[in-house]
Amino acid sequence: MLLKTFFESVELHRDDKFVSLRFRRPFKVLSTSASNGGLADDLDIVFNHQCCEAMGHEMHQLMKAHRHPAIYDSLLLTEHDLAAATAAGLGTAANMNNLCIAEEQFRDLAVAAIATGGVDGNAARAGDPSSYYEFSGVFERFGPIGPDQHGTINVMLVINTPVSDGALVRAVMTATEAKTALLQELSAPSRQSSQIATGTGTDQIAVMAPADGPLELTSAGHHSKLGELIGRTVHRAVKDTLALQNGLTPIRQSSCARLLERFGCQPDTLFEEISRRLPAAIAALARQNDHDLDRDPLTVAAVAAVVHLHDQLSWGLLPQACWPDIACRHGAHIAIAVAGRTERYTDYCNQLASTSGIYEPSNLATLVATALAMGFIDKWDKTLMRLDNVVTTSGSAE
Repeated sequence: MLLKTFFESVELHRDDKFVSLRFRRPFKVLSTSASNGGLADDLDIVFNHQCCEAMGHEMHQLMKAHRHPAIYDSLLLTEHDLAAATAAGLGTAANMNNLCIAEEQFRDLAVAAIATGGVDGNAARAGDPSSYYEFSGVFERFGPIGPDQHGTINVMLVINTPVSDGALVRAVMTATEAKTALLQELSAPSRQSSQIATGTGTDQIAVMAPADGPLELTSAGHHSKLGELIGRTVHRAVKDTLALQNGLTPIRQSSCARLLERFGCQPDTLFEEISRRLPAAIAALARQNDHDLDRDPLTVAAVAAVVHLHDQLSWGLLPQACWPDIACRHGAHIAIAVAGRTERYTDYCNQLASTSGIYEPSNLATLVATALAMGFIDKWDKTLMRLDNVVTTSGSAE
């Protein structure tokens, strides 16, 4: 099915689990495709397709087939009546119906980004521990294999005017930076470390521009209008598709538990830790209202501040020796955010200072759970005192 035509020269089609860009004129393409990848000027099609489900879909044939990409692509194209086409392709577990398009234009320059994506299972940060070593056609596995859930961000980027080979490469860099900037904004957690993800382990891209026409553009960096349009379109297309595929949105991520997820603390674990630090009746109340406790904006802001300071510590911007002071002072702000008791700042600092086991940077989740529990204990004290006074006063009057 024809979805859209870009610049009167590229058709976007979607047929079930197969999405293709079909050229009406010669295009130059730079892609990560295993077949016909790299720089090519003889392609008829660039495609993206879903090759498996995102979770729990074991197809051993798929892994073997992917070692023969030319045969795989040939059969795939034949299934879609495109056997005569020369193509470069991307593959993913993401749903093609969650594909999103973003377009930008300035004067005669126009860019379109077409993205699919998922990050919940396979997100990682550049430099995270790997899971295999490739040599001589062999993939030797070692270390953590990674999660069962797949995740891949695929971007097809179309430029309406010719660009130089070097500018195509720079366009890939700019598009990658845009994707990474978005993941930072969403605090998307790496599944391989305690850091924020910069992508997934299987991200792919194809950038294309006409092979003929006006004088080539030579720059796609930040200072050029082309670079700006690339950054804006990729950012928006990836943001929209992650919202559809994973429900990954700013609202979802505005959560104490979500902010702590990359430190190995799942939502249920966080509230178990909070409950352990509360008297039984108050713990039951906290569990019944865990959504509000988790998502109160001021509390989320205080937790986000501590998490960011922890990142600064791990990056070397803050000295390790300062962490106990940072933990006490900013942990107290978390308790204040929950309780609404600014006058208790010093008391909270002192309580945290006397609590063992929270000063190690590896115990960030423990620090946050302790501070949240401290604040929740005090949250309704003033209200209870006022109610007692009302009852006492009304009783005297009666």
